[in-house]
Amino acid sequence: MQTPIQNALTIDVEDYFQVAALSEAVQRDDWSSMEYRVEANTDRLLELFDSHGIKATFFTLGWVAERSPALVRRIQNGGHEIASHGYSHQLIYDQTPELFREETRRSKKILEDITGEPVTGYRAASYSITSASRWALDILCDEGFTWDSSIFPVHHDRYGMPGTPFEPYKLRAPGGGVLTEFPLSTCPLGNYRLPIAGGGYFRLFPYWFSRWGLGRINRAGQPFIFYLHPWEIDPEQPRMKVKAFSRFRHYNNLDKCMSRLESLLGDFRFGPVSSVLSDAKISSQAVAV
Repeated sequence: MQTPIQNALTIDVEDYFQVAALSEAVQRDDWSSMEYRVEANTDRLLELFDSHGIKATFFTLGWVAERSPALVRRIQNGGHEIASHGYSHQLIYDQTPELFREETRRSKKILEDITGEPVTGYRAASYSITSASRWALDILCDEGFTWDSSIFPVHHDRYGMPGTPFEPYKLRAPGGGVLTEFPLSTCPLGNYRLPIAGGGYFRLFPYWFSRWGLGRINRAGQPFIFYLHPWEIDPEQPRMKVKAFSRFRHYNNLDKCMSRLESLLGDFRFGPVSSVLSDAKISSQAVAV
């Protein structure tokens, strides 16, 4: 019997009040006074993954790691991979290259000081490496990262780089450096590439549809990458007063997410990003984006 394809399971370790959709209600200066729920929610995910014998990649925000070094150690001691989610969860295209470099270097050092191990993987806040912030890829190369999972190859109001590859590939940054890119997963639906990688899409679509779309990627012989945030399994989190669309994006089906995740873990084979990339057949020819 053929072994099922290993897919990448990833968690973006940030709290509910750091999400871009709620930024109209919560200012950066307010973060320290907000109810802090990311530790308890991440621990619930660690317990769930342990019960299934699954390892994952945790893209951890520097701001969270500074306040919760013991949480980072629990993730590491559980055999999971630690990667960087930046420091302050600001959109990359809203930052200057100088600020992005300072925050990227700072968050990497925080994680490496806690774990005692090199951190080589990166994911941008809200997948905000786009055509307006390609320069960030050069900085990731400069700062010692070897792989990235920040590019969503779709059209979207906050992110997306349509026209870039759908499968893991070698990416040539504008300055000539090379990263291995694991783009957020999409599946073909007619002439359209449907985002199916997790998060709000996982909460929006019925479970049978997510399973079908993700399974379609595996049936084509490719691994998919799945992402979730700790706050997405927390229907009891404080409610912010935001516009209707932002409210829908953030709070839709929070109460269904944990049970869907449990089903997903039983239906597919998962591992950390580095493990999946090491098994993937990736052309050595780098693609300029």
